[in-house]
Amino acid sequence: MKVTLRRSVIGRPKNQVETVKALGLRRIGDSRELTATPATRGMIRTVAHLLEVQE
Repeated sequence: MKVTLRRSVIGRPKNQVETVKALGLRRIGDSRELTATPATRGMIRTVAHLLEVQE
C-alpha cells in the first residue's frame, strides 16, 4: 500500500508525530510503499486524518 503525508504534524500530539516518523514520512508530500501488516495498519489508523492511503 502507498501512504502519502497530506497534512502537517505541527501542533499534533507527540504520539502522532512519532507515528508519522515511524512510517518513514518526513514532510508533506512524502510517500512510502508499505506492506499491509496489522502493525502498519494500526499505525495508519492512528494518523489516518493526516494521510492519503492507496491500496
